[in-house]
Amino acid sequence: MELKNRIWMTGNLEWFTYLGNEIVFLGRREVPYPLREGDRWTNSYGDTFQVVDGEIIRESVNPDFQNSDN
Repeated sequence: MELKNRIWMTGNLEWFTYLGNEIVFLGRREVPYPLREGDRWTNSYGDTFQVVDGEIIRESVNPDFQNSDN
């Protein structure tokens, strides 16, 4: 399966991707790698992602998480 999203890991072993024009934190050890169709996980912030048709989608966002940048 060819993944449509660009993903990368930082030196802190944190996974990120672009969803549209937004850089999104996918998680750390909870991210299944290599990613396969149907994989689903929840990151440490409570955001849930899934691989659908070769693309990472965000299923839900934890409304209780307060970003310190706001």
